[in-house]
Amino acid sequence: MIARRIGGGLASALLVGVLALPGVAAARTLPPAVAAVAGPMQLAGEGEMRWLGFKLYDAALWVEARREVGEASPDVDEGEHALVIRYARAITAERLVEVSVDEMRRLGERDEARLARWRTLLQQALPSVAAGDTLVGLHRPGRGASFWHQGRLTAHIDDAALARAFFAIWLDERTREPELRARLLGLADTP
Repeated sequence: MIARRIGGGLASALLVGVLALPGVAAARTLPPAVAAVAGPMQLAGEGEMRWLGFKLYDAALWVEARREVGEASPDVDEGEHALVIRYARAITAERLVEVSVDEMRRLGERDEARLARWRTLLQQALPSVAAGDTLVGLHRPGRGASFWHQGRLTAHIDDAALARAFFAIWLDERTREPELRARLLGLADTP
């Protein structure tokens, strides 16, 4: 398991490792290519991921405009939402995919054949990234997800279960990074 090879904390950080040079503001902008597909969206929250003092990325969660996300309604699965991640470090596509699959397994997916199919789909969606690169995932609950790297579409996945499992890595209550989840959902202040 990759978590054993690189350490559980780092594995989740790299996964959640899907950003950032000059602060959280780097992930604060929804790329035009995503905005054109998603329609009106508003920033729900943002945060940064650090591990052992090293910044791994900045992340921002965008939700449908006029949608409330917060204490009363932390479940974003009711409407479209986009996760924007800007990396502070280079990470290979292989590592992004493996850590993603490991996290989906940790969160409860036990069907190894399904995980193998998902791995293949994520290999199309998640390219290697360099420091400063931005990845965006747009979740369309009940339909699937689309992914962009540096504003260019990498994949559209018509698998609602995969999309839900992938975004759960950051947004599920059982995430490895509850503080980041709280910030993304607007439940905690960004430092």
